Amino acid sequence: MRTYAKPIAAVTGSLVLAAGLTACGGSTAASDEKTVTVYSADGLKGEAGDGWYDKVFADFEKKTGIKVKYVEGGSGEMVQRALREKSNTQADVLVTLPPFIQQAGSKGLLQKYTPQGADQVGGGGKASDGTWTSVVNNYFGFVHNKKELPDAPKSWEELLDGRFKDRLQYSTPGVAGDGTAVLIKAMHDFGGQEPAMEYLKKLQANNVGPSSSTSKLAPKVDKGELLVANGDVQMNFAQSRSMPNLGIWFPAKGTGRPTTFALPYAAGLVDKAPHAENGRKLLDFMLTEGAQREVSAIGGGFPARKDVKATDANAIELAKLMEGVEVFEPDWADIDKNLTTYVDAWKSATGS
Repeated sequence: MRTYAKPIAAVTGSLVLAAGLTACGGSTAASDEKTVTVYSADGLKGEAGDGWYDKVFADFEKKTGIKVKYVEGGSGEMVQRALREKSNTQADVLVTLPPFIQQAGSKGLLQKYTPQGADQVGGGGKASDGTWTSVVNNYFGFVHNKKELPDAPKSWEELLDGRFKDRLQYSTPGVAGDGTAVLIKAMHDFGGQEPAMEYLKKLQANNVGPSSSTSKLAPKVDKGELLVANGDVQMNFAQSRSMPNLGIWFPAKGTGRPTTFALPYAAGLVDKAPHAENGRKLLDFMLTEGAQREVSAIGGGFPARKDVKATDANAIELAKLMEGVEVFEPDWADIDKNLTTYVDAWKSATGS
């Protein structure tokens, strides 16, 4: 089992949300000089304005006078949007999950920048070419409704049971980071693409259908519309504060150990960013010890910096959650290269 980073302290705050984007790729209007635009995968902004982004962005504006314009969506969706805008760049900072951060790098969407504090981020948490660095560590997982399903399922195989018909859903691979993670974990647990697709074909009989965003599934589980859905530890732990019926679990294959893998929020400076210097300042700020010490209790995540240790109540609870769970490391280079093949295989197997 690989050692995982332990979480830490936190606070609340408010987020500067973009009503619209006005910056153009080649020039900076005077009114926009004190802004920075962030495209991000969902999960770090609190539903009630109490997430890690809310606090960090508010503190950043207070310190620098730079306002954050924020746009969120599924991990793949944000990369595709940045790709469409490549000739007229709108975003300054891109935050997304693997394998989409690697995809952004391979498509030339990111420029090299090493934020201050990145020397304290482990080698697997940053790009070898300096184009991205993890800002919040995280792990893939599933959620269940603790009221209607008090004992979490233990295995993938249990999910094939008829009681889960139309009460199970996972987000769309290739679009959502956590949906793509379902494929990655299934291929690892079942020992390859073919057996994983055979399983997911069977699971489709119980699956409600596609969802472009994983964060939309947890409320359905909490209300009992779904019994089980995919997610990730950071997002679901944060959501459980206002969704008391959410329980986090990790499926195993058969009677084996439950498994998961790191799924960090990784940030990079966008190539030809209209406010590149402001983007650099924000990346530096997100990796400060102060911001990293607010990861756990605010957002239920794990600090990206290995020199920031967690001692708060959330850290203890998260550590217990990870006990006995085997953490494997995916071959991200292979996944980046063959993602389209894997997603196409999933579409063929499930008829999606």
